[in-house]
Amino acid sequence: MEAADLHLNIDYVGTSGTVLSPEQKAALQTSLVIQQNRYKFHRIYFWGKILGIKDDYFIAQGTQRDEMAECKTLYSKDCVNWGLLPPATKAMREKSKLAKGRFTGDPSHEFEHVQTKKSADGEEGHEEEETILIKEEDRLASVIAEIDEDVKIVPRAAFIKTPTGETLSNRCFEGLSVSEAAKLCSYMHFREPKALFEKTLLQKANLDKSIDFLDTVEEDIPKGCWSLQFERGSGLVTLRSLWWNGFVFFHVPGSRRFGHVYVGIGEKNLDLPFML
Repeated sequence: MEAADLHLNIDYVGTSGTVLSPEQKAALQTSLVIQQNRYKFHRIYFWGKILGIKDDYFIAQGTQRDEMAECKTLYSKDCVNWGLLPPATKAMREKSKLAKGRFTGDPSHEFEHVQTKKSADGEEGHEEEETILIKEEDRLASVIAEIDEDVKIVPRAAFIKTPTGETLSNRCFEGLSVSEAAKLCSYMHFREPKALFEKTLLQKANLDKSIDFLDTVEEDIPKGCWSLQFERGSGLVTLRSLWWNGFVFFHVPGSRRFGHVYVGIGEKNLDLPFML
């Protein structure tokens, strides 16, 4: 959710258990403006909180004018002092999957993973143990990138793709209607599309290239991995991810207000296909 309206938007996800103290709200609103000016972000968002054993990580993300081109992630343990996370490369994400257990809350902590390799030595083979160290800071960046790829969503038409390929906020977006907000096809993954390229020409015929350039959550596998609910009558719609427990997206139909937040331990619910 956008940091400028954090004090208002955080109340929309209160029914999901996401609550910030008055001290945290005040500290975030002040410190995030400072970080936006420091890194020259076009917009800065409060992403959420990853719970650790000793300390929790507060996460923020800053973007440029083209919101899909570059996104930097910041983390803090006191909502005042912020550090920049390294970009999550493919190799880093694969290595981070080896780390087991919860986050400790110490960025310099190193998880150890012992891997056994068999090496052939003549006719007899012997096993060698290799210890792989995974830094918690790298694991944190990898988990945030994975959550963004899986569940970071926006309403349809909230962003447009220009002829030059830029992804910009749609100034003409006035919010989804109540009937549109009740459909999963009205919500799009805010990342590079995957399923869109697999559609036939007939399926693409009715799509608007300027706003239908992302994958919809309706096509997510398994079916039922999103929980859509109306609150306050029809004045608020929330989507909760069952893959990543703690992720909630909100939208106020008929307005430009929408956003998402994640508060959890940073572990994916891999049992979901067997639970549905």
